[in-house]
Order: sequence, then C-alpha cells, then structure tokens
Amino acid sequence: MNFKQGITPFSARPPHLGQAAAPLLFFLLGVIYATWAARIPAIRDVLQLNLAQLGLVLLAGGIGAVASLPLAGLLVSRCGARHAALYTGIGLLLMLPCLALAPGMGWLCAAMAGLGAASSCFDVAINAYGAEAEKIAGRSIMSMLHAWFCVGTMSGALLGSGLAWMAVSPLTHFSAVAVFSATLLWTGFKNLPPLHPRSDADKPRLALLHGPLIILGVIGFCGAMAEGSIADWSGVFMKDQLAVDDGVAPLAFAGFSALMLAARLVCDRLKDRFGARRVVALGALLAAVGVVIAVLGFNVVLTIAGFALTGAGLAAVFPFVFSAAGRHGATALAGVATLSYSGSLIGPPLIGFLAQGWGMQAALAFIALLSVAIACMASRAALLE
Repeated sequence: MNFKQGITPFSARPPHLGQAAAPLLFFLLGVIYATWAARIPAIRDVLQLNLAQLGLVLLAGGIGAVASLPLAGLLVSRCGARHAALYTGIGLLLMLPCLALAPGMGWLCAAMAGLGAASSCFDVAINAYGAEAEKIAGRSIMSMLHAWFCVGTMSGALLGSGLAWMAVSPLTHFSAVAVFSATLLWTGFKNLPPLHPRSDADKPRLALLHGPLIILGVIGFCGAMAEGSIADWSGVFMKDQLAVDDGVAPLAFAGFSALMLAARLVCDRLKDRFGARRVVALGALLAAVGVVIAVLGFNVVLTIAGFALTGAGLAAVFPFVFSAAGRHGATALAGVATLSYSGSLIGPPLIGFLAQGWGMQAALAFIALLSVAIACMASRAALLE
C-alpha cells in the first residue's frame, strides 16, 4: 500500500505485524461468529428449544445488533476506528461465554442481544478502518480484508466441529476461544497503523440514508438475511434433515466459509476488471443455484457442496457494499450497516418461523429468492462502482 501524508505507514510498525493487524481483526470477528454458529445445535438441545423458540433467540441477537449501530457510528466518529475496535472487541469477548452460561431461553436471549450489539459495533469499526485504508491505497482491498473474516469463520467452524465431536462443552469451548481471541485483539490494536480520515464532526450522528445509499443498504439487508440464515440454520438443517451428529453439522458452515474465502481472494481483481455491479449480480445468481442444491438434501456431501457454492456466490456482497458506503464517510457506513444488520435481525428468526410451519427445506429455499433479489438490485446500483 502507498500511504499519503498524515498516515502512519505499515512499514513504520514492527515487520509484518503492521500489515497483518487489520486482517487479524477481521479474522477475530470471523472466529467469534463461527464459534457461536457451530454450537447452536448443542445449545438448542441442552435448553430443549423448538425451531420457533430458537428463532426468537436469534431475533434477540439481531435486535441488539441493529439497536447498537447508532452507537457504532458515534464511537468511530469520536474515538476513531482503531480505538472503537478495541473497546467493542472487549465487549464481544466478554459476551461469548455468557451464551453457554445461560440457564434458560430468557437469559440466552439477553446474552444474544449483548453479543449482537458488540459484534455489530466491532464490525462497523473495522470496516470503517478498511474503507479508509482502501481510499488511501487507491485500489480495492476490502474483499481481501473480508477474506480474512472467512478464514476466521472457517477456522471457527472446523474447531467447533472437532470440539463437538470430542464432546467438549460449549462453556469450555467459548471460554477458551475468548481467552485466545483477547491476545489477537490486543496484538491487532497495538500494531494497527492510526489513520487520519476526514472529520465527520459536521455530519449527523444518526445516519439517515437517502437516495442511492438506500439501495446499498437494501442489498446489504438481503445479503445479511442470506448469510446470517445460513450461519445460524445450516447446522440445524444438517442435523434434522440428514441426521448427522454434532461433529458433522458445522461442516456445512465450514464449507460455506471456505468457498466464500476462496472467492474473496479474487473478488478485488474481478471488481477492477469487470466492475462491482457485475461481480455482485452474477455471484448472487450463483448463490441461488447453491441454495437449491443444498436444500434438496440428497446426501451430506451434496448439501455441504451446495452451501459452499452459496458462500462463493455471496462473497462480494458485503465487501463491495461496505466499500461503496465507506467512501461517503463513517456516518454513511454506519447507516448502510444499520439497514444491513436489520437483515440479520429479520432473516434467521424468519427462517425459524417458516421452518416451524413449512419445514426446513422450504424455509431455506427462501434464501434463493433473496439471492435473486440481490442480483436484480446490484445490476442497477450505480454507487457500487
């Protein structure tokens, strides 16, 4: 990266650590995200929740995420993305073990609301940093940063699968991940080069979207519905439809994350060559095909392959939407993130309610419709370019 005046370059940091600091924080978020997702079937069984009740738990996480987003924009504006990531990351790590400590549905909902709030604020902080670094670099780098999120989700899902197979309790699992992640958080913060973006002091603290930014938010909304639903329900689908055990169930999300990672490694180059609109639209159509393959549920291998293909198709949505919003400042990014996270508020619980009434296959097939909607909107979203 070439940094301009007023920026502390990566080369001024300890060798390699400065370059790795931002990817490390994206990796950390992915690990936390997948750690919870991998043990959802186990926690569901311990608390004896039905599909609708589990949907309400996931709804609580979405409510926490969306309600906290005005705070996310304020933190980034007041403290800078670097310190905002530290403060919200600490909250994220503290909330993770609370999920396993919940003695009933009510407490689990409260813990999920806290985790949702912390994760959304942390997400906005690291994406605001990434968007500013991308502008300074003068080329697309956001997809590569989000690829490290996929490395985290894949690692977390595989670790969760292994620990579930060894019958390690969720509390031990979550506590160990929180302790390990604390080291990652501090290392990333200490070595993250401080940027000096333009001030948002003259902009409203609450981001109200208007015009083309609304389209970005709606694309992010549908992407969050799709991605969040697969993260939260793919393991349950594997267990209920294909009768796999707790060690195999997380492999669906691991496959989803693995191909999303592979796709994000090349998305920046595809964007520079073909344009973001075309990459997002064609990817979303590929995701729709993947969902159809997955929900037919012929066997474990085909189902995992379908979810993996869906991950590849959705890979470009968040990096390019957040990159486009970030070009308009932290306030605009927080506004687009607010609308996007509303998808994670509605999507997973909606899948639960649909599954309760129509079955898991019909519920997850709804994601294919969301993917087609993303393709239609992205093809006309001028701000994506």
